Amino acid sequence: QVQLVESGGGLVPPGGSLRLSCAASGSIFSINAMGWYRQAPGKQRELVALTTSGGSTNYADSVKGRFAISRDNAKNTVVLEMNSLKREDTAVYYCYAHLLKRGSPHAYDYWGQGTQVTVSS
Repeated sequence: QVQLVESGGGLVPPGGSLRLSCAASGSIFSINAMGWYRQAPGKQRELVALTTSGGSTNYADSVKGRFAISRDNAKNTVVLEMNSLKREDTAVYYCYAHLLKRGSPHAYDYWGQGTQVTVSS
């Protein structure tokens, strides 16, 4: 019913930039929070950036000042602008949403399929 579809991953040299997009679709009543997590091989999945109700944002310390997250509420999309990319940013990036389906009394977590970001020269 609900889908989160990511796009924009790829290969970029150190210092470069990428823009990740995620679109939520389906029977959605409201989105309470939306953002991005990432997971590198052999490592735990970690929060990268998140937007919450009321317009607040949260960033991992490792990406503050380099990444920026934004929402388009009308389109149910979230964009992650990644600048000054480092090799340690290499990971699979997953779109995340905490949303309420139409007709449901509770909100739940939803995940995209993941998109690969590789930072290498």
